[in-house]
Amino acid sequence: MLISRSDRGALARWWFTIDRALISAVLLLMAMGVLVSMAASPPVAERIGLDSFHFFRNQLYFLFFAVIGLVTLSFFDIAWVRRAGIAGFIGSLALMVLALKFGPEIKGAHRWINLGPLNLQPSEFAKPCYVVAASWFLAERTRRPDMPGHIIAYVMGLVFIGLLVVQPDFGQTALVVATTGAMLLVFGIPWVVIFGLLGVGVIGGVFAYLLVPHVTSRIDRFLSPENGDTFQTDTAMEAFRNGGFLGTGPGGGQAKLVLPDAHTDFSFAVVGEEFGAIACLALMAFFIFIVMRVLSKAKAENDPFAALALSGLVTMFGLQAVINMGVNVALLPAKGMTLPFISSGGSSLLGTAMAMGFVLALARGSSQQQPSRLSLSEQAA
Repeated sequence: MLISRSDRGALARWWFTIDRALISAVLLLMAMGVLVSMAASPPVAERIGLDSFHFFRNQLYFLFFAVIGLVTLSFFDIAWVRRAGIAGFIGSLALMVLALKFGPEIKGAHRWINLGPLNLQPSEFAKPCYVVAASWFLAERTRRPDMPGHIIAYVMGLVFIGLLVVQPDFGQTALVVATTGAMLLVFGIPWVVIFGLLGVGVIGGVFAYLLVPHVTSRIDRFLSPENGDTFQTDTAMEAFRNGGFLGTGPGGGQAKLVLPDAHTDFSFAVVGEEFGAIACLALMAFFIFIVMRVLSKAKAENDPFAALALSGLVTMFGLQAVINMGVNVALLPAKGMTLPFISSGGSSLLGTAMAMGFVLALARGSSQQQPSRLSLSEQAA
């Protein structure tokens, strides 16, 4: 055996404390994303005048850095996760502000910023960093009642959500709001406050529907598909029907030939058509396994910060998967949201790898900590 338990090096500590089942599931999802990108992206690239393998090469390029980032972050101890989360959140917010001022307008939104040869979406990096930073401030409230950590966390959330609305990016706004609500439930906030926040979210959604034309259009098409253009969702549903249980085989699908976002928002439909319902169920099983495994670790966690961060990160990961799949099967209004690790998109891939790197580090770090006598709910009381 190359590494023994008597070793005291960083690699040995990492090897004997990392959740191997969890990191294996994450790496397998990444590998599946490469396969889906190979199947879905060439026709999209050809339609817009690019080389057939343009998006596939980009996926491999970003995957290389995503794996490095995932493994590197998994070596962090809990203190370094906290530092990285806070620093990353501040930096990502600064980039979001710069994107509003100097970033290109794409489909009516200012979500991206050009950094040399890279075109990045800062909000994808802000999401995991926000969860980590907010979790730490909330946890500090349980340790030091004199510190207004919960107030700081609320302000952070409002600033982040405000920037998402201004971009505008209402899909990510809904995701961040839902994740924040889940974290507050874990933190132990009173139900009356939760219902109050839910009411604010509903009011915000109503105003978005009334005041933002593209939001109005998407919701109207969802509620009354016979009265609007539902080409993408109709094509996605047809892809699932064509695929049946076993699929048409790699390269045999038709949806990717006409769907403009076959490699991103509707990659799940490509999986359904070419690999069948059995592949869709297997993919869903991977997401469920990751979510349930991380939630079980969060439940058993005695460190308030680790419990909150693990819960928030995996909730965001799972909700994003549910939203993307729900759109693909016409259960939710269309949103520009990727399927984690599966859809093409460098920022999404790197941001999700960052989130899972934090998760692996926190899950690994907790096994090296002395357990506290108080649970999170008891400390919050």
